[in-house]
Amino acid sequence: MSATTRVLVGLAAGALIGLLLAGWDETVALQVANVAQPIGKLWLNALQMTVVPLVLALVVVGVNTATDAAASGRIARRAIVVFVVVLTGGALFAALAAPLVFALFPHNPALITALDHASVPVAAQAAPNWIDTLVAIVPNNAVMAAAQSAMLPLVVFALFLGFALTRIAPARRALLMEFFQAISDAMIVIVRWVLWIAPLGVFALILSVCARSGLGMLSALGVYVLVECLLYLAVTVMLLPLAVVFGGEKLRRFALALVPAQVVAVSTQSSLASLPAMLESADRRLGYPQQVAALVLPMAVSLFRLTSPVQYVTSAVFIAWAYGIDLSTAQLLAGALLAVVISLGSVGLPGQVTFIATNLPVAQAMGLPLSPLGLMLAVDTLPDALATLGNVTGDLTATSVVTRQSRRDTA
Repeated sequence: MSATTRVLVGLAAGALIGLLLAGWDETVALQVANVAQPIGKLWLNALQMTVVPLVLALVVVGVNTATDAAASGRIARRAIVVFVVVLTGGALFAALAAPLVFALFPHNPALITALDHASVPVAAQAAPNWIDTLVAIVPNNAVMAAAQSAMLPLVVFALFLGFALTRIAPARRALLMEFFQAISDAMIVIVRWVLWIAPLGVFALILSVCARSGLGMLSALGVYVLVECLLYLAVTVMLLPLAVVFGGEKLRRFALALVPAQVVAVSTQSSLASLPAMLESADRRLGYPQQVAALVLPMAVSLFRLTSPVQYVTSAVFIAWAYGIDLSTAQLLAGALLAVVISLGSVGLPGQVTFIATNLPVAQAMGLPLSPLGLMLAVDTLPDALATLGNVTGDLTATSVVTRQSRRDTA
């Protein structure tokens, strides 16, 4: 049985038992929920304890990886610019569309109490004004920012540190890169250990919630999955006019060329497994120069995952919707920009392994409670096929834009 299947079984079992207890006897249901609650809290705490060192290491390593790639030539530099612009566009689209879509669904006030009992609540902060938001971006004490899990200032410090490493002696840079890569690898090992008992942790969390709120939490998680899928499909479709306008493609020809890679993406849920099909489509169906496709597509698989910032922003907006919190423009903008930075550092790692490390900083930067993240981790595997579909489509779209610019240089 795969890890994903085990987690889903734990989710289904906990939900079923919680609902049966809630329908049978509310007093007994609350007693069982009180017993299960600490187990869920311990599991979520174990995931959260790796976030600060993992995010710091991922951003530092990610900055240096992107810098090394950009230094390899004009095509690579152009590709990275395209990646960042498209990622930013996807994140801003999610920040605009997600609140509007979630607003279409009725909100259940009972969810707030149930979620707070299910795991560790973090009080939502009042929406800061733009001056406070701007000043808080740069930490006056990086160690304190890490100790307080202030993710946005911590990521800004990591960006400065990552770029600074590119300016020091190569031997010292290599030494520090090995250090941060080792931290990242060690944190991922810990996360894998914690995820090994994920079925138990998810079982405890969902049982506690369903015993208190009944079907309310299940319907809320269904709304989360539905909205995430809709936004994945939306950004995927939006890539087609991008390829037409900026890549100079004909819509029908480009859409048909995408199909083989998209089929592999949906069936394997892996961008890396789709790379051979993408290379074949770029060569035989789209006629891209081999020196462009052979460089840009592997870079895209390594550095560019379009649906990641969409996921991070959507997850944060879902939490705000579940708690009835109105998000300000400053909160949405901060979350969207942070999502882009986090996504560049986390590409290439399994989504379930880094779910908490990537989604928690965005939610926290937006001043939101973190309680639902454990439950969201369990159901977030369901839209994976559509996420990979969007990523593969984005990889070929970015390649089309870089190809057109490269042809202009040689014209």
